[in-house]
Amino acid sequence: MTDRAGPAELRRIADYQFGAGAGEALFPPEESPTITRTSSGRPQQVHLDDDRLVSFGTDGRFTLGLEGGRRLAGALPAPAGRVVVDDESEPFVRDGKNVFAKFVLDVGDEIRPGDEVVVAHERGDVLAVGRAELSADGIRDFETGMAVKVRESAASA
Repeated sequence: MTDRAGPAELRRIADYQFGAGAGEALFPPEESPTITRTSSGRPQQVHLDDDRLVSFGTDGRFTLGLEGGRRLAGALPAPAGRVVVDDESEPFVRDGKNVFAKFVLDVGDEIRPGDEVVVAHERGDVLAVGRAELSADGIRDFETGMAVKVRESAASA
């Protein structure tokens, strides 16, 4: 990525990381996001108004903000990019607690450990965003263990 990455390059990165259509959902051409940069000029965070859409990890991949997660969930067909939980987990996840495998109802087949994911309620509400700790198959198969390390939740927004 160049130090002066603009919206078109942001869209390409998002499409690569999250799948086709993710870039336009996160960074629509008609919007002008604010890109904050490190002192060396490297992109650091992308905001629209007061909402953080994404941050750049040191590995060059995006980490989702809650608003970015909402946009992504609205663009990708369910359950792609998501870990879906039920009423039992909803209040805990909304408060920023991690998601455990035994409480997951559905998960996108493409999810691998370390991927950025949206945690959604079965109704479709975005509860949180975070990092998958297990693959989709692991989340489905395990009765114990953390499925998602929650980074930002609806309660913290």
